[in-house]
Amino acid sequence: MLSNDYDRGGGAAPSLFGGERRWSAGTPPRDATGWSITALFVAVLVVFATWSTLNGIYSALSSVGSQNVVAAAILVVCGVAAPLLLWPAVQSWRQSQVAKAALATGDLVAARVATAALREYAYSMFGYAAVVVIMLIAAQFFIANDLAVSRTFFQVPLIASSLELTIKAFWTNIRIFVVAEILVLIWGLVVAIARLLPGDAARPVRLISTIYTDMFRGLPAIINIYLIGFGIPLTGLPVLKDLAPESYAILALTLTYGAYVAEVYRAGIESIHWSQVAAARSLGLSYTQTLRYVVVPQAVRRIIPPLLNDFISLQKDTALVNVIGSIDAFNQARIIASNHFNLSPVTTVALLFILITIPQTRLVDRLIERDQRRMRAGGN
Repeated sequence: MLSNDYDRGGGAAPSLFGGERRWSAGTPPRDATGWSITALFVAVLVVFATWSTLNGIYSALSSVGSQNVVAAAILVVCGVAAPLLLWPAVQSWRQSQVAKAALATGDLVAARVATAALREYAYSMFGYAAVVVIMLIAAQFFIANDLAVSRTFFQVPLIASSLELTIKAFWTNIRIFVVAEILVLIWGLVVAIARLLPGDAARPVRLISTIYTDMFRGLPAIINIYLIGFGIPLTGLPVLKDLAPESYAILALTLTYGAYVAEVYRAGIESIHWSQVAAARSLGLSYTQTLRYVVVPQAVRRIIPPLLNDFISLQKDTALVNVIGSIDAFNQARIIASNHFNLSPVTTVALLFILITIPQTRLVDRLIERDQRRMRAGGN
């Protein structure tokens, strides 16, 4: 062990391989005042841009006669809140002065802490400023050309008057989604197991399942819906020719997403370690019992996040049933939009899909995060 005398003396200490190793004194942090000045400049610029945009919104509302007390109050609140963006910039400048004072007294630790805080405040201001700038760009887009964009996509009276009809039609999308999801779960598992059957005797079954998954994964859902929705009635097949358009949509979506879900199932089943299967078979369980009691329950737990991702896509693709004449939310909105020459009802449908999709997306994120924590902890 090296003597502490070298540390106290500040001289050269011998290295482990001979020669000398020099101890350097602590170096002061780099001057980061430029970050504070830039943060202040950007903050002031964004605040003035915000006030200018709010004034433009007020003028646009006044020009079309849409000005009211609530809108004016919201604009005033936004204008009063805009200078809050200056707070992290001012704090960054304050920390720069603290760092300079610490360097003047030779307190390198305090200088480093203040410099780190300076950068943190500056970075925070840049992040908030970026969000505000994006919102300002969106606001300028909506008020452009005397609120032309807002009147085209967000005409509130038309949205309110057509909301009830749109929501009633949206239940068609919900029914298609729920029924198709249940069928996809069952059909996808059947196809996945068929593709994993062992032995030469099951080779034809594996081949058929492989051809099915490759074909329907490569076939766009809208083409599948179109072919089934219009093709089956033309065939004149008993029972099938008399089904409702929603039934054809469910069949088409089940075939399409069954191929995707079958691959998800297959990946989950193959992720189970072979020792699980070997242990189950050594205990006398048949291949079917091994899948039912050992492999599939573990696989399903692992594939819940990707399954939910596929179901989010399935939910959105229910809007494609409009191509075969089903009166879903999108078709209903198109009818209203064509009668009023305005796309606000279609915006309502978009918002409805977003409202039911975002919670599912956040649930998927939570499940993925939970699985990652379990894997880092060494769980199964």
